[in-house]
Amino acid sequence: MTRKWWHDAVFYQIYPRSFADANGDGIGDINGMRQKLDYLAWLGIDAVWLSPHYPSPQYDCGYDISDYCDVAPEYGTLDDFRAFLAEAHARNIRVIIDFVLNHTSHLHSWFIESRSSKDNPKRDWYIWRDGDGDNPPNNWQSTFGGSAWEYDPTTGQYYYHFFLKEQPDLNWRNPQVVQAMLDVARFWLDMGVDGFRLDAVGTIFEDEHLPNHISPYRSVDFLRNEVEVQLGKPRTVPEKEWERLFVHQVNLPQVHDIMKALRHLTDEYTDRVLIGETADIPYLGDGHDELHMIFNFNLLRDAPFTTDWIRENLTKQYAQLPPGGWMANTLNNHDSTRAISRYDDGTAPIPRAKLSAALLLTLEFTPFLYNGEEIGMSNFEVPHRDQMRDTLALLMGDILINDGHPLDEVYPAMQKMTRDRCRTPMHWANAPNGGFSPEGICTWLPVHPEYANGVNVADQQADHQSLLHFYRTLIALRKSTPALQRGDYREWDVDNDRLFAFVRRTDTQICAVLLNFEATAQLAYIYLPMRVIFSTHGRSGALLNGGVRLSPFEILILEG
Repeated sequence: MTRKWWHDAVFYQIYPRSFADANGDGIGDINGMRQKLDYLAWLGIDAVWLSPHYPSPQYDCGYDISDYCDVAPEYGTLDDFRAFLAEAHARNIRVIIDFVLNHTSHLHSWFIESRSSKDNPKRDWYIWRDGDGDNPPNNWQSTFGGSAWEYDPTTGQYYYHFFLKEQPDLNWRNPQVVQAMLDVARFWLDMGVDGFRLDAVGTIFEDEHLPNHISPYRSVDFLRNEVEVQLGKPRTVPEKEWERLFVHQVNLPQVHDIMKALRHLTDEYTDRVLIGETADIPYLGDGHDELHMIFNFNLLRDAPFTTDWIRENLTKQYAQLPPGGWMANTLNNHDSTRAISRYDDGTAPIPRAKLSAALLLTLEFTPFLYNGEEIGMSNFEVPHRDQMRDTLALLMGDILINDGHPLDEVYPAMQKMTRDRCRTPMHWANAPNGGFSPEGICTWLPVHPEYANGVNVADQQADHQSLLHFYRTLIALRKSTPALQRGDYREWDVDNDRLFAFVRRTDTQICAVLLNFEATAQLAYIYLPMRVIFSTHGRSGALLNGGVRLSPFEILILEG
């Protein structure tokens, strides 16, 4: 395999609305990101992925795009973006952007034209069908609850939407749509972006024959039950039924054609990358002619972070991955609970956070960090419903409220489920609004008050024992240690199943990583003399051989 820059890079996801507010309006922006590039370079970041920065009415937090070739006015201008891109490149930081393929906003000019009349030239750019009498065309469901069909009285037909009704699906069977979206990709590639993270790739096509789904459930049943589970009630809707519910709406074979078309386009440019929001191995392509990289999303599951789970996950992923196939490993993103909250049992948040960072930054494949992870930002339960911005959480809560449950009963569950909990503004200093916005400004989401307790960049930069410096040190170690950056992977037997241990190896170097996820000391047996190159417990430089007792939550990296 010919290695490319993304094989060796450490990526950092930026949620633009919450990263840095340069103009003091309570919303993050492009110039705010530009002002923080020196920080990212100091941390050791090689590439950033931007969540959507496009104009959007924000029905789904920017994933409802009204113009693919511009910047949201609250974020800045195209010239601001060009300046950000140039300054990032000047610091050897690559930039990839989100590309939402499945749908547009209902306020996109394409859809406004499409819905205006049945004979409009863009009518077939979206998926329109006659109803079945007074009912929708079939029983397909939206993943956000309710029918996937929305009646439009202007023309008396229904349009299809896998997500919100404000996110009508594009008709990718129309060659004009394919060309228009390839032109969008070319617009940004010509500008100099280094690739795309492709959103929700599995939803691009649906069965054109419109067969009814076969599940006895509706999407609203799943959403209702998820809220009920948070309220302490039992799970009554089997999770496996979710897949059956959408069997005719996701992962159709035609998706591969679009992935190949996008890959062909990006291959016209030098060193550009396609990363899919998917864990489906087949989208890498049999001939490696589709995506360059997929995510190992199973590591994001909401469950205790144990050696058994990590071992099971990696064994499965390696067994499925084709030769030369590549994955992105991540433990945080804009849709998931923050790892420091997910894995902590209330006893050792920082040691557990360091373990998750060490795993991510020493495994094979490309690590993706999420803004705020490096300072230990935790979930924030938005105090009031009128401060919540996550449409999905609001919809889920409304389902139970409409069932007769009072808001004060339902809202605690909404707080635990909303994606807002991991999207709150970045903490830059122990200052009003965490240094994200000036004092007195109402930020778009409330700032987590933990910024005043050392969970901010300025305090942690000044403290060389901080979590931030731990991330910086491990990133530097990964880059300076060939085996950790480019070595192959195999699990290592240290005669203790309660430790997670593995080896990374090149032709010239071997490194062993030992991670004790337990709150008790663990004994490991090291079969050959190895020098400690990193330790959380003062062993650096020591030569170890034979039995070694690892302290609770100890991280040990050896070179042989």
